[in-house]
Amino acid sequence: MLVLFTDTDTDLTLREAKKYGYHLISMPYCVGDKTVYPYEDYEEFDPHAFYETLRGGVMPSTTLLSADRYINYFEPVFANGDDILYVHFSAAMTSTFDIMEQALAYLREKYPERKFYSIDTKGITIESLNIVKEIGDLYLAGRTADEIVLWADTEVDKFATYFFAEDLKFFARSGRVSGIAAFMGGILGIRPVICMNSEGKMVSVGKEKGRANALERLVKYVEELGDDLENHRVIIGHTDAPELAQKLGYMLYEKFGSALNIEYAVVNPTAGSHCGPDGVGVCFHAKHR
Repeated sequence: MLVLFTDTDTDLTLREAKKYGYHLISMPYCVGDKTVYPYEDYEEFDPHAFYETLRGGVMPSTTLLSADRYINYFEPVFANGDDILYVHFSAAMTSTFDIMEQALAYLREKYPERKFYSIDTKGITIESLNIVKEIGDLYLAGRTADEIVLWADTEVDKFATYFFAEDLKFFARSGRVSGIAAFMGGILGIRPVICMNSEGKMVSVGKEKGRANALERLVKYVEELGDDLENHRVIIGHTDAPELAQKLGYMLYEKFGSALNIEYAVVNPTAGSHCGPDGVGVCFHAKHR
């Protein structure tokens, strides 16, 4: 039997994970001296409460998983005689997957007959979420691990994500986006437009003054790069900015028609610790990233 895994950095909720059969690996964040594990320390994420703490000046940080935690996730599956397919957020954004490989080296020696497949979404949050759901659909349709991996070889790079951040100090602290001038952006009201590139890294690809212009820029990217939109989800994500997310949805319906399959997601707290509140983004099937 094949068992699916993903991680909480993909924005998949516990309820959605159960729908597809995913096991969730909890990616932690730290507030002060406390380390929090999403969907292990709580069942429901309260996005407004979390992002309000960030608005109030709290600056969370993130931390890596230990090898023991990876072993605790994977070993029961191998011990049960099952194989694993792990669909994860971008390996280019973290060294946690180096630790995972250490854990897998131990497990492969102990369970040499078991197979471990992995798919790097080369994204995070809604980029990963869109791919995770597509793979979940394939899994429920009875596709094998080899068939899903073959699908991912060509399709992962056909999901594009563009978003903008409201307060650049979070990105500036994390250093995860190239080409960001946080100080000047905060003064001038400039919002950088950021994408996930084909290497799985966040890069600034432009800037707009004001939210309205930033939203228009996102719609323009969907118009220029969108491919076979009607047969794929368009996922709009936000960091506790539901009204902005809905506005972007209306703009996309107006441009592409009401048949567009739009879903909304709240960015998980671990990734949100780097993004900050009041950001909005869109992920869609594209000609390229």
